[in-house]
Amino acid sequence: MAKRDAIFPAGRQDLYTAQTYSAAIRSGDLLFVSGQVGSRSDGSPEPDFEAQVRLAFANLQATLQAGGCGFDDIVDVTTFHTDPEQQFDTIMAVKAEIFPEPPYPNWTAVGVNWLAGFDFEIKVIARIPAGQAL
Repeated sequence: MAKRDAIFPAGRQDLYTAQTYSAAIRSGDLLFVSGQVGSRSDGSPEPDFEAQVRLAFANLQATLQAGGCGFDDIVDVTTFHTDPEQQFDTIMAVKAEIFPEPPYPNWTAVGVNWLAGFDFEIKVIARIPAGQAL
């Protein structure tokens, strides 16, 4: 069985410890990233929706980097939205900046009615490039 290593972005481990989960788990050459939200450094939600989406992607990027990955290594994405119909254009615009050309990762979008004060959450699975050590 592959070893399971917890991954935390710099300066944010206390937020995860308080909530009793890991930002990501490295298992073999895969990185399973927990849902990332647009939280400020103190864990509070960014109130502006577009800024919250951008901050969620920035938090995702920091977690990926801590695990030896980047956006190009993502193979599967799941996003959660509190009001998909109203939010989708904003999300798609930010997504187009992050993933500007094919091949795009798999993507599943799910409408939800609660995200603990947030309006957008993104979780991913990434393949860790060969030779990337922690």
